[in-house]
Amino acid sequence: MIIRSTRLVLESISPKLAQRIAEREELPGDDWHSEYPFADELNPLRSLAKSKDPDPNFTMYLIRRNSDGQAVGGIGFSGPPDARGRVQLGYGLVPSARGFGLATDAVVLVINHASQHGAMLAAANTNLDNVASQRVLTKNGFIEVARDDSLVYFERDLSAR
Repeated sequence: MIIRSTRLVLESISPKLAQRIAEREELPGDDWHSEYPFADELNPLRSLAKSKDPDPNFTMYLIRRNSDGQAVGGIGFSGPPDARGRVQLGYGLVPSARGFGLATDAVVLVINHASQHGAMLAAANTNLDNVASQRVLTKNGFIEVARDDSLVYFERDLSAR
């Protein structure tokens, strides 16, 4: 599945592609940034790689810039909505792609996509010191609902869309 905006393309990651990304087996045309994937993305990628029938909508996506076609990060869901319609969101960009609004744009795309496919509530968390990621979430209508010694937890109601 492809989700597009004027600046980004989000490409769904199949189990086979997840395996290649996790093992850094880049093929011609993949055009992954040299710093992608991130260490904290490897376990979700490996989990997706083992999945027999992943949800086609609530999966992981490559974040690819339209300007040069390079994959500069990832965004996605930990699975389909739960019984309450809640989905968990995570994302990351390589350092050189940060500060240009790409994460904000990617969150807009996946939140709209999630809402169109039945999600009623989106949740995300960031490290306590990751103020930039916290701004991305608040710009996208997320509100802080809790915090602990290391994380800030956010939610956004999607039911009113």
